[in-house]
Amino acid sequence: MRKLIPEKVSDCLFDPRHEGLNRTSRTFCVQSRFTRATRENQMSTQLGGNRKGFSLIELLIVVAIILIIAAIAIPNLLRSRIAANEASAVGSLRTLNTAEITYNTTYPTVGFACSLSTLGPPSGSTSATSTTAGLIDANLSSGIKSGYSFTMSNCIGTPKYSYQYTAQPTSPGVSGQRYFCTDTSAIIQWASSLMTTCGTSTTPL
Repeated sequence: MRKLIPEKVSDCLFDPRHEGLNRTSRTFCVQSRFTRATRENQMSTQLGGNRKGFSLIELLIVVAIILIIAAIAIPNLLRSRIAANEASAVGSLRTLNTAEITYNTTYPTVGFACSLSTLGPPSGSTSATSTTAGLIDANLSSGIKSGYSFTMSNCIGTPKYSYQYTAQPTSPGVSGQRYFCTDTSAIIQWASSLMTTCGTSTTPL
């Protein structure tokens, strides 16, 4: 007769299939179950012991690789950002030249506008006037756009016949490297440092 292999210790005591066992047989049944359970636990421990995570050296290697990639990528990203900001600054100066010509044509008795806010948009649904001509967007009229700050100077005469705009990086070396300027000649020029007079110690683009 084939021996029954108990699944649990309680099977040796209460399973109807083991009712015919005497005391000695029941004791042997319990011991067999404990032996089987011990063997299963040992196998489970051995299998679990083969599992291991990342070692400290492996983690350090991964961190080192990430730092190397960052050291290569970040300067390139910074240069791309600077180039984009400088291109935006040049475009803004061209916009200001166009706006000044339009303003001077529209308000000949005033001449050129003497501030960025004068060229900026009117509030709400108010119509454009000589004080808020609506010729440039709100960002540019605030004086700061795409990492550059814009200032206006040399607005003289009655009506105003002269102006000069200067664009300088808000964080030199980070948001931009070159300084730009333009005036009534509509020629955009640049220098490696802040200039006082556009056309003096500057290079045309």
